[in-house]
Amino acid sequence: MNEENTEVVARDTVTKNLIGYALLGVLAIGLFISGIYIGNAGSIFGQPLSFKAYLPGLETAAPKEGVSLSEFWSVWNLLEEKFSSASSTATVSDEEKLYGAIKGLVDSYGDPYTVFLPPAEAGQFEDDISGNFSGVGMEVGLREGLITVISPLPGTPAEKSGIHSGDVLVKIDDVSTEGMRIDEAVKLIRGEKGSVVKFSIYREGQSEFIEKSVTRDTIDIPTVKTEKVGDVFIISLYSFNAVSESKMQEAMNEFVSSKSEKLIIDVRGNPGGFLQSAVDIASFVLPSGKVVVKEQGGVTGEDKVFRTRNRQVRDFTPNNLVVLVDNGSASASEILAGALKDHAVATVIGVPTFGKGSVQELVRLDDGSSLKVTVARWFTPNGTSISDGGLSPTYVIKRSSEDREAGRDPQKEAALRFLNGETIESQSLSTSLDEAIGG
Repeated sequence: MNEENTEVVARDTVTKNLIGYALLGVLAIGLFISGIYIGNAGSIFGQPLSFKAYLPGLETAAPKEGVSLSEFWSVWNLLEEKFSSASSTATVSDEEKLYGAIKGLVDSYGDPYTVFLPPAEAGQFEDDISGNFSGVGMEVGLREGLITVISPLPGTPAEKSGIHSGDVLVKIDDVSTEGMRIDEAVKLIRGEKGSVVKFSIYREGQSEFIEKSVTRDTIDIPTVKTEKVGDVFIISLYSFNAVSESKMQEAMNEFVSSKSEKLIIDVRGNPGGFLQSAVDIASFVLPSGKVVVKEQGGVTGEDKVFRTRNRQVRDFTPNNLVVLVDNGSASASEILAGALKDHAVATVIGVPTFGKGSVQELVRLDDGSSLKVTVARWFTPNGTSISDGGLSPTYVIKRSSEDREAGRDPQKEAALRFLNGETIESQSLSTSLDEAIGG
């Protein structure tokens, strides 16, 4: 969630009538889409992209052959004729009815990443993807049907309050999230700077729900941080946004200048972002022409392959490059880690990733609304899908809630030991979330 995901300015210029091509993540600070904007979306099959065409009495688009809309209009008219509101002042506009009907149609596909956004929500979405907005600073998605924190962003109210990747939001401001869609959860979590939102949280290993009150603030999405520990250079990559490629290039230049031969790329808690950004960043590590990700499916059934460009800064092996992942690594993070693992240039350390293996397209419509629709699935170069269970690391090293609270980082420590020639061993994974909550 965007997913996100997936959440935005294109690499070049973006106009109001562009299609957004995205690996989607969804932020609780708002819907966060990641991807490349491509092509013009002025029309489909020669029809203007406008909901006005679907309003009663105006020009209509022909439905799919064999599909009758007579029952829809019958229900519409029956509601107009018979419905009595509990409030004498409550009215529902034709526009609200129309948007409600469209949302119902979109929801019938049963895909949490396919969402219709009316103009107001689409406007909030545009604000969110611009890179700074008001919220709590965490990405959420659906895992096993539960509203789950993919990752809190560093330095945000969510992280400072102690919310962790993998936390399940059981209630938001005393509203149960059972059966809730991602966009519904986002609406409850969003709010003005300085206001407070309350969460009831299930955390694996805890016998009782955790209660958190978080004050919303302006969120600036971070990108890259570098450090050097001994002779190991560490690049922490927090998102795959419009500036990630340039920021990563600066970091890689800093790595080369440091004369270090060992590198850690840390994408823990990185919810993903632009597909092209993941491909470009992989190009700094892999030789030119290597497959980064394979995209399969969509309505057209066309498969696509994304390959590296000629930008490699150094030859890498699994003995001098480690990628750190956790259950907050999603979407583009999984693409990058999966590509480097499949091409045997990196050792992956951490725990299985979130498992976001679908591609979304964002279509902006003339009335200001948007449709975000899953158009394809992606696979690692070796053909592995991470949608079920996420990407498996080379070595499983866990980081507990107690470790986080005490400031310990056994995953990073294991990576440093490994790069310094020590032997590390995988840990066993705990029971699944389903089993842990009696599912």
